Amino acid sequence: MKRRTLTATCAAALVGSLAMTGCSSEDPLSGGASDGDTIVIGSQDYYSSEIIAEIYAQALEANDIAVDRQFRIGQREAYVPELESGAIDLFPEYSGPLLQYWNPDTEARLSDDVYAELQETVPDGLRALDQSAATDQDSYTVTQAFADEWDLATIDDLADVTVPMTMGGNSEGETRPNGPQGLLDTYGVDVGFTPIEDGGGPLTVAALKDGDIQLAIIYTADPSIAANDLVSLQDTKGLFLASHVVPLASDNVNDEAAEIIDAVSAAMTPEDLVALNSRSVNEELPAATIATDWLEEAGLN
Repeated sequence: MKRRTLTATCAAALVGSLAMTGCSSEDPLSGGASDGDTIVIGSQDYYSSEIIAEIYAQALEANDIAVDRQFRIGQREAYVPELESGAIDLFPEYSGPLLQYWNPDTEARLSDDVYAELQETVPDGLRALDQSAATDQDSYTVTQAFADEWDLATIDDLADVTVPMTMGGNSEGETRPNGPQGLLDTYGVDVGFTPIEDGGGPLTVAALKDGDIQLAIIYTADPSIAANDLVSLQDTKGLFLASHVVPLASDNVNDEAAEIIDAVSAAMTPEDLVALNSRSVNEELPAATIATDWLEEAGLN
């Protein structure tokens, strides 16, 4: 049973709605029990995740499946327990980082290996649906000027930098496997850490450009990399796992709904994901509009 109450009026509105947010309480993770026929969809506190979650929602609604949008919940440490408890039914995730959340010592690095191990690692009551070709890979990113100054192309090259370096990222990143300790263990590079709570967004980019930090954890599908003359350093030792978009689903997502979501995953390409992100960042369009346009172009609405 879900921890929400969905009124008949709200359920009817959800079935036909293309709005970004559904009927929910102010606190998306509190409330009473909800109708088991309604699929609760969550997203990270990250615009790209919200866009994909909105695509899932509209694709399901187009097939007369009611959804409850609970978007922008937070980072993995906040929302995975909600998935595990059954409070959320469907969530756009990323294969490698999710696997590392449950198994920090995994040795899987390549796409197929990561996905196969993820399927075996997912807790009871959850399952990983088909992964998409679309990827959004964590990366260590520097400014082009810093790369030119120190002749940086790979993460290995950071060992040749003789000035103190500080990494910027969400506070959770300080203790994640690809945080400062992971960089030290894998590449022998010692850096400080500054928390910047915007998921590699404009505050992080501004800190890079201003020299407040020297490297940042930014997703490779983020259009700000090209727009701000940034460089993602090549990961030659596999510190970052393959990171494909993969829907995480509860037992409340039946076979019909899973087929709809799998069709979305099959249609989405890496180029699509960059374009979707660009429409959010550069055109400042809402997730609902971006999702509607993509579903129409993909022939899935």
